[in-house]
Amino acid sequence: MSADTHDLTDTTTEEYGPDDGLLVLDHVTKRFGGLTAVDELSFAVDEGEILGFIGPNGAGKSTTFNCVVGRFPPTSGTVYYDGEDVTGTTAHRMVKRGLARTFQEFRPLEDRTVRANVALALTPDKLFSMQGLSGATRQRANELCERVGLGDRTELSPNELPHAGLLRLELARALATDPKLLLVDEPFAGLSNPEVERISELLLELREEGLTLVVVDHNMRGLLSLIDRAIVIQFGSMIAAGSPEAIRTDAAVREAYLGGDEL
Repeated sequence: MSADTHDLTDTTTEEYGPDDGLLVLDHVTKRFGGLTAVDELSFAVDEGEILGFIGPNGAGKSTTFNCVVGRFPPTSGTVYYDGEDVTGTTAHRMVKRGLARTFQEFRPLEDRTVRANVALALTPDKLFSMQGLSGATRQRANELCERVGLGDRTELSPNELPHAGLLRLELARALATDPKLLLVDEPFAGLSNPEVERISELLLELREEGLTLVVVDHNMRGLLSLIDRAIVIQFGSMIAAGSPEAIRTDAAVREAYLGGDEL
């Protein structure tokens, strides 16, 4: 393991506080009966960065996300967001605080248009028909569709979109909640290399506009080309942390993913 990744990995023994980043996990543990899915995990996400959150299947990535967004509370440890202790805060309240998440399994309403799906995310507490949309809501939905590259597809239904289009719709729905931090789950899954590059460009543009991102993906080459820094976990514990260059050459990461082969 390289020196800088070893030093960063050792920081899991340190105490983290609310001022150490926009999102901070301090010794977060989640157990399900006798299974420890997340084990004393500590790290901070700096405002304005793109952090890669990496690990093989079953490493505990989704469970960590769920502890952060409020799907279920940690067994122990603390989650800080935007300077406040939000441990155990419900998912609805976390969205209100400015933390959004995309899902690998897209969940649009198939009986609504692309624009209506985005508009629903703008007004999550209301049910409406397209006729019931205010002009401001319709306009904002159009702007968000345009922002993610769906400006010419607003009248389509989700099942008429290709896979990359569904991902863009998922991003638009997340952006509709006006987040400061976006957790992005497997944005490159099922995409061709050119599509990976285009989605990476979009995520970089969103960061330039002030969004902080945490990205999970198994496409290591695509992810390491996008991110500023990576946290790598296995069996719920951190095994490496550092720059993309350091992660590429980290023996523990290569062993976890590819049995020691080069990433």
